[in-house]
Amino acid sequence: MSGKGNWSGEMSHVSSEKEADVLLSNINAAKGVADIVRTSLGPCGLDKLVVSAEGDVLITNDGATIMDKIAARHPAARMLVELSRSQDIEAGDGTTTVVVLAGAILNSCLRLFKLGIHPMTISSAFQLAEDEAQRILLDVMAKPVDIQDRDLLIKLATTSLASKVISAHSDKLAPVAVDAVMKIVDPAMPENVDLNNIKIHRRLGGTVRDSEIVDGVVFTRGLYHASNAPKFVEST
Repeated sequence: MSGKGNWSGEMSHVSSEKEADVLLSNINAAKGVADIVRTSLGPCGLDKLVVSAEGDVLITNDGATIMDKIAARHPAARMLVELSRSQDIEAGDGTTTVVVLAGAILNSCLRLFKLGIHPMTISSAFQLAEDEAQRILLDVMAKPVDIQDRDLLIKLATTSLASKVISAHSDKLAPVAVDAVMKIVDPAMPENVDLNNIKIHRRLGGTVRDSEIVDGVVFTRGLYHASNAPKFVEST
């Protein structure tokens, strides 16, 4: 009986060690991905030189682009890549922030785990912290925005461009972005905006400051008869 009890105790100890090793492996893999993009966060963030599997070279400090190019194999690392992709689809910004924040939370979890606190207790505590953070953000810090206040919307757009490579041209691009969205927004339901209704057409030549809104149809083909073909048609 005593031998059976010792064997059971040894198996339980080995199982606990394996669970701890798996947990540490997951946290370290996720933290490794977060550390890659952490230094690219903010207006003073550093650019990254990304080389794809095909040998293509890209220099960027955009978190969504960096995360999209990461060929993560570890399941926990792939979760952070999917987290960044979901943030980009849902909000269109903040991809680097959510990954860095997730890495910081996991680092805190690691310290708590080493103190002997059970993972379920840690998870429950972070869920309570999430509820409190949402309450503070929505009830204390959030301010209502008038969708008809174009100047305020331009300021908000300029802020979101501050951490981008094109931040130097935010005075030109922010009004373009705001006016483009305002052309497709429904005042009755301003929260439901389908950005697929805005088409971005890129052309070689020129500069960023040549960007403009075309409220109409753009043809990419040239004229067959440049001498007598009409170049402008008024509404009839």
